[in-house]
Amino acid sequence: MAKVGENSFEDEIMESDIELEGEVVEPDNDPRQKMGDPSVEVSEEMRDKAQLYKKKGVDALSEGKLDEAVENLTEAILLNPTSAILYATRAGVFVKMKKPNAAILDAEAALQINPDSAKGYKSRGMAKAMLGKWEDAAHDLHLAAKLDFDEEISSELKKVEPNVHKIEEHKKKYERLRKERDMKKADLERQRRHAEEVSAASAVLKPGDVITIHSSNQLEEIFTAASKLSKLVILYFTATWCGPCRFMGPVYKSLSEQHRNVVFLKLDIDQQGNIAHRWNVSSVPTFSCVINGKEIDKVVGADKTGLERKIAKHGSLKP
Repeated sequence: MAKVGENSFEDEIMESDIELEGEVVEPDNDPRQKMGDPSVEVSEEMRDKAQLYKKKGVDALSEGKLDEAVENLTEAILLNPTSAILYATRAGVFVKMKKPNAAILDAEAALQINPDSAKGYKSRGMAKAMLGKWEDAAHDLHLAAKLDFDEEISSELKKVEPNVHKIEEHKKKYERLRKERDMKKADLERQRRHAEEVSAASAVLKPGDVITIHSSNQLEEIFTAASKLSKLVILYFTATWCGPCRFMGPVYKSLSEQHRNVVFLKLDIDQQGNIAHRWNVSSVPTFSCVINGKEIDKVVGADKTGLERKIAKHGSLKP
């Protein structure tokens, strides 16, 4: 059994190892094999000699003499460094010797000379599988199969593809978990900001009190805070010389204490005439019922029962 990946902690997500099938070998760290000089001008004589060394190498390979095969193929490569098949053949020998890094080096040399080298993709794919690079291996082996299918490629893909599937499912799983984590983070951040807004708004609204309005800016600030908390606002227009207003004053204060989820404001029309004018106040006392900064209802006159009904209709009765 081979394992891929390491445990990593990412904001409480611990990515587990994947149990994969197949043999994985330690990377070979031998000195780099001899490579041909691509700038060499290859003569016919050199090609012929290279073919002889290639035959010796293939014969040695068929007899299981892998070191001898490498020696002969190396001589062939040095004589004809423009041959993709020589590099690809030596790469195949390195695969059998379980030297994946050497095989990859040769396979890539073959593919550089001939991008359609089926043996180059096959050898590199098999070497990548030895290193546990399953997805890269599957990619190369599929390309090799398209170019020149054989049973060895098919057999190798049967080993590699189940691991690729497991890796894909593993990635999907943790991508889903990361998305869920990010959504939770975003939701918690929204809740935090909302709590801050509620706290700030509550400080402005002073539940249970009657707030005296001294300016248009103050009024707008309170309307904004009340809108964030979806609260009903009662805007009470009054005057010091108004007898019915003096009667309604204590009533209004009592209502503010009873209905703490409603915002109770008081405005003297003689001191804030511009505001009274904008709200079309023609007599006092007038009680405007406001939601989201807009008047939705009103009570004109010292109508205690009518005011209580409007609060019950439009506001919350919870203390």
